[in-house]
Order: sequence, then structure tokens, then C-alpha cells
Amino acid sequence: MGLLFKNEGHVVFKPAKDVDLTPASSELYLRANVKAPRMAGFLVKVFAWFLESRIFGTLLLFILKRDNLIHKLVTNAELEEPPVYVPLHPLDDKEEQDVKQVGSDLSPPELVQQAIECLPVSLEKTSTGSNFSFRHWTILDYSRAYTSGEITPRTVAEHLIAAIHESSTPPLQMSFFINYKAEDILKQATESTLRYEQGVPISALDGIPIAIKDEIDCLPYPTTGGTKWLHNLRPCTDDACCVKCLRLCGAVLVGKTNMHELGAGTSGINPHYGATRNPYSRSKISGGSSSGSAAVVASGLCPVALGVDGGGSVRMPAALCGVVGLKPTFGRVPHSGYAAISCQLPPRQLSVSPKVNFPLLNSTKPISSIKLAKYGEWFNDCSDDIRECCSNALERLQKQYGWKTVEVTIPEIEMMRLAHYVTIGSECSTSLSSFLEKLDFEELGWDARVALAVYGAFSGKEYIKAQKIRNRQMQFHMNLFTQADVIVSPTIGVTAYTILDDALNTGELDYINGAALVRYSIAGNFLGLPAVTVPVGYDKSGLPIGLQLIGKPWSEATLIHIAFAMQDLYVSEYRKPEVYYDLLNKNSVF
Repeated sequence: MGLLFKNEGHVVFKPAKDVDLTPASSELYLRANVKAPRMAGFLVKVFAWFLESRIFGTLLLFILKRDNLIHKLVTNAELEEPPVYVPLHPLDDKEEQDVKQVGSDLSPPELVQQAIECLPVSLEKTSTGSNFSFRHWTILDYSRAYTSGEITPRTVAEHLIAAIHESSTPPLQMSFFINYKAEDILKQATESTLRYEQGVPISALDGIPIAIKDEIDCLPYPTTGGTKWLHNLRPCTDDACCVKCLRLCGAVLVGKTNMHELGAGTSGINPHYGATRNPYSRSKISGGSSSGSAAVVASGLCPVALGVDGGGSVRMPAALCGVVGLKPTFGRVPHSGYAAISCQLPPRQLSVSPKVNFPLLNSTKPISSIKLAKYGEWFNDCSDDIRECCSNALERLQKQYGWKTVEVTIPEIEMMRLAHYVTIGSECSTSLSSFLEKLDFEELGWDARVALAVYGAFSGKEYIKAQKIRNRQMQFHMNLFTQADVIVSPTIGVTAYTILDDALNTGELDYINGAALVRYSIAGNFLGLPAVTVPVGYDKSGLPIGLQLIGKPWSEATLIHIAFAMQDLYVSEYRKPEVYYDLLNKNSVF
């Protein structure tokens, strides 16, 4: 760390501008120092009772924060940087390679058309000529099947409803959805079918089944946030902005996907609506908190789904379930209509550039001269299977496209993880405070009760220190982006682990696995940077592994270019999940 000196419980940091980010830096990599046993069932109930106790709770919370280095690295840290409370980056008009620039004042259907024109004409083979053994159907596959008359949105909807029912009941009990309405799905799909029959589909999204995480407002459904109570205290009265855009394009919104309660966990085990199970192995977690959204895409129920990423909550489950997950730059997507924590942008700030860049993926060759920043000690802090798989992926990228890896040092990563935890916990607690005052805590899951007890224990001093740490990390990362186009890492430190029976009714506390899952996710959220995960292989048990790319602010087009090139190297090696539904009835061709 960028230390001037330290003692038992006190750290003084040198100014961010004086910290060496080169590979020869003397900065030490500090591994996550998680000191908390796994708890579920009766144990997690006892722990929650103690935490909520006025006598024992204060002492326990003090010990937890001390032993997990929050006191040393956050509370008592001395930093000269001022706090940065919102990771909002100035709009950047720098040109990106191989993009089509369009005005953001176009309507959603017009923007979709512009994006479609940037895609390859055919995805029947990879650019290297390899055949597919299996692949998930894309939006274009559905759109072309509808346009050709090969199948209708109504028929797909019927297949979908049957598949949701089958996956929700024994023996599968995948718990993908919290809420769906067959009659509403069929109504939307019938209207879409009529538009295709009349030759007037709204856009390429017309009739495409899209699922929505149950943290995002989408009529006619309540927004539960994975709870049994939030929708009663905060009724859903309108679609979220992102949902309105999809509806304007003719998408069929098929329901609300399962999630970790209040987004306060990484496993996707929800004691109220069931543990969302991984389509690659029903006994394994799907990850959280956007568990259902990742799992429905992996299982073939939808070609795309919306999630919310506050701490890797899109990228982690996407990697665990073997699909692509994109988290955009902070401010790229309006925050209106989200039920859980949402930071309001200052009204004077533009949230979207007047221009939008779409990557020209139909180019005959990928973009050139890409530099990928890699911090070796951080990159390698994962399971052996993940390290080997992601290292091989990086080598293949370099060999196939001639891109270069730049060795760097990213200081104070564990400090950033703790600062993010203080920040998201404090903001969650504050956001929910008016609801919690009216709530009977018996309605909360036990793991969520523990999370809220911890969140409420962070002080104003700790929150401000965390925002100073954010400032340091933003300086570090913007400096690194002068040397490279993206930062590359694994997406997760461990692959999907087993769902144990004792967690099904109470949820579980597994902070060691949780820290390993979020290890590579924090910069995207805490610093407001865009990031994407792409499947690049499997562990020895056949569980998916993802490689993550973190980009400069507003560089989603470049990220998608690199992700598409990466996917092209691996798509012929993708495997069919254990639980999979072919709604187009076409996978027999592979």
C-alpha cells in the first residue's frame, strides 16, 4: 500500500500521485483478510439475535470490523485526498476505434436499428471457420426466425411458459423467477405476432423475450427486491426508464427474476423464493445478486435479461452461469425505477452523451493495437483452474490479434473492497431506513438481518474515509488508463460452489467465498467504470469461468469490440448447460 508509516491500528498513506503503479513498484498485494465462519440454519439465527442485541451487538460489530481490518484500513486511515461521493466521470469525446456514432436523441427503435446494422450478417461460424457444437440463441436469431415466418412470438411465448413451469416445479425447482404472468406474456406475444404478420415489426427487439430483475420496476408486477415486504411499502406505479425503452421496441417482458434478498449477498440463495440454481449444475449457486437474470439466459429461456450491478451483481452470476454480462459506465443508464439503492445524479450533470458509439462488429478484422493492463498478483489470486483458464485466454487473445499485455501494479485493492463495502452498506441502510422503521423484522431473511445489522453499524466518519479511498482509486485507475485500453482479470476467484440444505430456509453467511467472488468486481462499481465478463472455459467439474475486461469511462464500444473478439475465440467450445430450453427448436442442427 502507499504507506508513509503504520502501527498496530493506524495507517498514514502517501498522496496518490506519489504511488508507483509500475510492475517494479514496492506496493504489496494484500489478500482479503476475511475472518468470519460460514453460518446457516440455527447458527445464523443465533448470530442475528446477538447482532441485534443492544448489549452484545455493539461489541460483536466492533470485533467484526476490527478483525476484518476495517478499523485499520478505513476508520483510522489518514489520507490527504478529499472525498468523492459519486463516481461520475466527465463526458469523453475521444474517438474510439471502429465505431458508428449516432445521436442519442433517436428513438429506442431507431437506436436498435442503428445497432443491428453494426452486427455481422451471419453468426453461423466463427471468424476462424470453426463450427459450433452448441450456442445460445441471440436476439438476431429470434428476429430472423420471426421475420422468415419460421416461428412466431406467440409460439415462443407458449414454449417459454411451459419451460418456466417445468423449471419451477419438482424435480428441477430452479427458482429462476419471483413472478410471471402467463396471460400477460401471451398478450404481448400475440400483439407482436400480429405486427410480424402485417410486416410492421417495431424493431429487431419486437417479440424478443426479456426478463427483468425484481429490483427494477416493470408493470404489471410488484417490485419485491427479493423480499416479502418491500412492494407493500413501495408500490410499483410505472415502468423503470430502461423498461420503457424495451417496451417501446416491442420486447416481450416475461416477468421478474429471482435475486438475493435486497441484493445483500453473492450466492443467490433466497429463503423466500428459493435458491436460484445454476443451469450448469443444479446443486451449485448461480451467484448474486442478479441470480435469476443470469440463469434464465444460461438456460435458454431468454436471449437477454436485465440485472443491476452494485457490487459485481451482474458480472458474478454471468460468469458463474457461463454467459456475457455487461456493466455500463456510471450514469450511462438512468437510475429511475430501481427499488433498492440508487444514487441520484446531480440535475446539472448530463447522464448520457449527446452521441452514442456503436462498435462495428461487422468489420472484417478486429480493432488493432489494444493494450491490456494486467496486475499479476491480483490476477493470480484465484483458484488454480481459473488462473490457468484466464491466463490461456489472455495468451490466445495476444496470439490471435497481436494485442499487448502491459504489466502494472494496482495498489490498495483490499482497501478498496472494504471501502466499497462500507459505502454500499451505508447507502443501503440509509435508503431503506424509512421502510425498516415500519417493518416487522420477522419478515426478513436471517442472512439479510445480519447484513442490515452490519450496514447500520458504519459511522459517518467511516463513510467519509471510504469516499477518500474512492478518490485515490479513481486517480490510480485513470493513471493506468494512460498506459492501457482496458484492465484484464478473472471475473471471479472461485467457481460455483454447492448449495447446502441448511441455507435454504435461512440464507447463509459465507464471507470467505463471498470475498473471492467479488474480488475482481469492485472497481467497476466503486469507480463507476464499464466492465464486461466473457465465458472462456470451464473448471475440472465443468463449471463456467469468465474473463473480465474493465474499461475507461464511456468506452463501452471498445469493451464490446474486445469481448466480441474474445467470444469469437471460444464460442465453438461452449457447452450445453445441464438445464437448457431451446425455444426456437433449432439446436438439433448442431
